[in-house]
Amino acid sequence: MRILVMNPNTTVSMTASIRATATAAAAPGTEILATEPMWGPESIEGHFEGYLSAAAVLDRLATLGTPFDALVMAGFGEPGREGAQELLDVPVLDITESAAQMAMMLGHAYGVVTTLDRAVPQIQDRLLTAGLLQRCAAVRGTGLGVLELEEDPARTVEVIIETAREVVRAGAEVICLGCGGMAGLDAEVAAALGVPVVDGVAAAVKFAEAVVGLGLTTSTARSFAPPRPKAIGAWPLSRHLSSGRAAGPLRAAEFSAQTSDI
Repeated sequence: MRILVMNPNTTVSMTASIRATATAAAAPGTEILATEPMWGPESIEGHFEGYLSAAAVLDRLATLGTPFDALVMAGFGEPGREGAQELLDVPVLDITESAAQMAMMLGHAYGVVTTLDRAVPQIQDRLLTAGLLQRCAAVRGTGLGVLELEEDPARTVEVIIETAREVVRAGAEVICLGCGGMAGLDAEVAAALGVPVVDGVAAAVKFAEAVVGLGLTTSTARSFAPPRPKAIGAWPLSRHLSSGRAAGPLRAAEFSAQTSDI
C-alpha cells in the first residue's frame, strides 16, 4: 500500500517532519510518500492563504506522475479536501476530520490546540461542516505562527502543553494537535497532560490504511462525482511554470501524469 501525504504549504522542512510522523505511524508494508505544492504560501494562517493553498494542492495532484492508493491532506481546518475527492479515484483523508473522529472514539469531548487565534474560527467552521463540532469542547490558539513551531522545539512543546491545559479545563478529555507542523509532538504533550493526544497526521494514515484495506473509496454517486470536462484556462499551473510554455486553456480530459520527485 502506498499513501501520499500532502503538506499544503511550500516549506520543505515541514514536509520532512510530516513524512517522519506518517512513516512512524504506518504499518509494515505501507509506503509513505510526502510532498508539497510547487507554488503557494510558505505557511497557511488564514482564509486567503488557505484558498491559495487549496488550488496549489489540486494543481500538484493533477500533475503528479507517481501512483498511490490513498491521499492524506495534512492541513488542519483548511479547504480543498472535497476538490481532491472529485479529482482522485482513491480515498482522501484530511487530518482535521481524522483527528476529531479518532478523538471521539477515546473520550466524550475533545479539544483542539492550534497555532494563531485567527485560525480558531476556520477550524470551527471546518468541524461544523463535517458534523464534528458538537463534541468539541474548545479550540484554542497557542499564539505561535506555523513557521515558529520549528524555531524552538522545546518552547513549542511548552506552549502547546500550556494551551492544552486550558482546553482540558474547558471540558476536553482528548486533545487534537491542530496543525500539521505539530506532527510528532503527541507523546510529549500526552505525558505532561495525562490525557490522550491525537496527532492528525498519524490518525489519517491509520484511517487511510483501514479504508484501503477494506477495498473502499470515495463515493462518486453525487457529491464527489468527477469534475465535468471543460476548459480551464492556464491550469494546472505547475505544468506551465515548470515547462516555461505560455499559459493556455487546458481541458479536464487532458490531465496527464508527469514524473515528479517525492
